[in-house]
Amino acid sequence: MTGQPSFPRQYARTQRFTLGAPRSYTVSPDAARIVFLRSPSGTERSQQLWVLDLNEGREFTAADPQALLAGAEEDLSPEERARRERSRESSAGIVGYATDAAVELAAFPLSGRLFVSELRAGTTRELPVPGPVVDPRPAPDGRHVAFVAEGRLRVVAVDGATTSDGGGTADRVLAEPDGPEVTWGLAEFIAAEEMGRYRGFWWSPDSDAVLAARVDEAPVRRWWISDPAHPDREPARIAYPAAGTANAEVSLSLFGLDGSRTDIDWDRGRYPYLARVHWSAAGPPLLLVQARDQRDQRYLTVDTATGATRTVHEDEDEAWVEPFPGVPAWTPDGRLVRIADEGGARKLFVGDRPLTGAPLHVRAVLDIGEEDVLFSASGADMHDIGVYRAWFRGSGDQGGWERVGDRPYPTVSSAVRGGALTVLSQTSLERPGTQVDVVRLDPDGGEKTLATIGSYAEEPALTARPRLVLAGERQIPCAVLLPDGYAEGDGPLPVLLDPYGGPHGQRVVAAHNAHLTSQWFADQGFAVIVADGRGTPGRSPAWEKAVSRRLAEITLDDQVHALQALAGSFPLDLDRVAIRGWSFGGYLAGLAALRRPDVFHAAVVGAPVTDLRLYDTHYQERYLGHPDEEPAVYAENSLVTDEGLAGAREPHRPMLIVHGLADDNVVVAHSLRLSSALLAAGRPHEVLPLSGVTHMTPQEQVTENLLLLQVDFLKRSLGMRR
Repeated sequence: MTGQPSFPRQYARTQRFTLGAPRSYTVSPDAARIVFLRSPSGTERSQQLWVLDLNEGREFTAADPQALLAGAEEDLSPEERARRERSRESSAGIVGYATDAAVELAAFPLSGRLFVSELRAGTTRELPVPGPVVDPRPAPDGRHVAFVAEGRLRVVAVDGATTSDGGGTADRVLAEPDGPEVTWGLAEFIAAEEMGRYRGFWWSPDSDAVLAARVDEAPVRRWWISDPAHPDREPARIAYPAAGTANAEVSLSLFGLDGSRTDIDWDRGRYPYLARVHWSAAGPPLLLVQARDQRDQRYLTVDTATGATRTVHEDEDEAWVEPFPGVPAWTPDGRLVRIADEGGARKLFVGDRPLTGAPLHVRAVLDIGEEDVLFSASGADMHDIGVYRAWFRGSGDQGGWERVGDRPYPTVSSAVRGGALTVLSQTSLERPGTQVDVVRLDPDGGEKTLATIGSYAEEPALTARPRLVLAGERQIPCAVLLPDGYAEGDGPLPVLLDPYGGPHGQRVVAAHNAHLTSQWFADQGFAVIVADGRGTPGRSPAWEKAVSRRLAEITLDDQVHALQALAGSFPLDLDRVAIRGWSFGGYLAGLAALRRPDVFHAAVVGAPVTDLRLYDTHYQERYLGHPDEEPAVYAENSLVTDEGLAGAREPHRPMLIVHGLADDNVVVAHSLRLSSALLAAGRPHEVLPLSGVTHMTPQEQVTENLLLLQVDFLKRSLGMRR
């Protein structure tokens, strides 16, 4: 009889306890069906397409990848691999789908082939089209599916008949690339990696036209990602827009199913970034475009007859403006919905009226109804992220807001709404995993739970016990975790800071599973601290934007401030302090070891951004400006420049640098340059290269052993018993 697997193995096998959990919900407007993805167990990677029939009260599988592929392995195109890397998708099978307006037809790619599911019947069939297929999406009326194959935007009739005008064929090209580096209908690297825009085309509400993005990567510099473990393989050639260099050129055109084409015109010289596109029956297409310096963005409407655009709103900020999920959009009566920073708060607006105010910090718009907006926000407690409703009423008067799914304890919640039903997902510190309920929201407030969507995710082998506190006079949100069984008389503990600590990376949240790895490190004999300092989301615009031009100084100083403030309340041995992190957290760990060795005694530096000129335009220029215009800012914030290393202090501290050689987001050159700079400065360190590993580290053995190796390094470096 075998025992329960160790936490590192279980964590790796379950892909951080995400396998088997339901996700990606769509609600039919007739309140009859909820469509979602779920793998068949907590250790199986292949996601299946499921339907919850509310009339019959049963769940059934509409599409099973194993059956559709007859047991064959998936064959992913480079475009699909890139899409999954950008969206941090590490599972397999049906990882995404799209439906028609009635939620009766779903389309999805599988191994580069196009499949459609009739959701009422639960049947699935393949549409024979050229591939490899990327991002198929049904028209709202369900009669056609548009998709991308080899850079071409194509459309196919679902029933195999000719197109609606009678002159086309079942499958035909809507947009043909006009150059070797041109694609239609795909999101470019910057949009997917930094703007949260993963789509490149949008159906018209009348199902008779498609608005598509043309991406020309010819101006973008080419980089080469090689695998030194396999010198017989050719390096991968990628277009990477590093800070200060050229971006891809992005434009839009409207293609009618009747063969017409209308190019969309806006000042792309001033506003080159296409951050959002929205098209609904409530109004003309809406575009959100940004200036390259991201201090100015415009909301544009599109005249579909001429392609002309008109500005309906403009945001400006001396630090930067932010694109938010779910906006811009229209209310059913044609008013603009947006999120903006005003008066020190992040507010929800309908037209020119704010529907929210402090203490709510609005994060995303989830749905827009006839009289209300469903949105997510955090309150005074940043770790408590809830779903709220705000009423705008017919007259536009402010009608207040209320929380949906209110519980007697903090949660991290999200929701998807369709018609009268809402799928409400809630995590908390009270239990592992996610509670998923189907609720009916009353028009004037309140709700009724109708069903629960079950999870097959595994129960973690340990229980996280974070204490969420505010540290110091800056009130920095922190989670503190002590070893299981620790008693007050056991004395002070070696300390491990475990941050992300940067923009868009909140880690101190009211979600049990979010703290599992930190608890496991604590159980190895550490007092673990997770601190969300300035720059992380959730509190206020000023909190997030304090890092402008001072990324290194502010984020590192807040980690030190939190550590020293907590020392009076927790058993912390300040003579044995380590830090570990990945991506921005890796950058922060490197800063800590080099610039504050008086505080930190060892660091695990995972996939760090070290030479800030090597990271992408949209991210790096948002926080530090253009490197040609502000070179001193880049030099001071980098780890490998003379100015950056000038901040390094004695004594040398043990540093383990870890990096995936296949990483196309934070390329391994960052770690190699850091290692070279450390060697030139006579600073000892260790480097752990991960062959074939990307920024996600999805491989099971890598995930498991990387945890074990980090603990071994930290204990060895701090003089702990191993």
